[in-house]
Amino acid sequence: MDRRTFLAGAAGVASLSLAGCSALRGGSASADETDYDIGMGSAFFRPAEFEVQAGETVVWRNTGNRRHTVTAYEDQIPDEADFFASGGFESEQAARDGWMGDFEGRINAGENYERTFEIPGEYHYFCIPHEPSGMVGKIVVTE
Repeated sequence: MDRRTFLAGAAGVASLSLAGCSALRGGSASADETDYDIGMGSAFFRPAEFEVQAGETVVWRNTGNRRHTVTAYEDQIPDEADFFASGGFESEQAARDGWMGDFEGRINAGENYERTFEIPGEYHYFCIPHEPSGMVGKIVVTE
């Protein structure tokens, strides 16, 4: 057998093996991806910016293995809009205090948080424990 034939065959077997692995891992993951809009990794929201129409619900899923929060920057949401945070807090400071007290508002691995946005505008938010790492996001709500 010549070298090119051998390498072509080996590459084909390797790619089939890897495809099988990714199909097993990705098979359930791709089905799950339709269950949420924004994923949360080690220190990021993906996508970092997401657009919806007024009245639509956004679903975040912790797709990583670290605890996260979704917490609005109180001064960076539309004036008419209600504050939002995982854990149901009524203010940014209450959410920060809850996290520092007993990790309140946490979204554990595989868990979801959802919020319906009624007021058009931009909603900036962050993850309390990973804010220093730049874990921030933005929801843009259109009419």
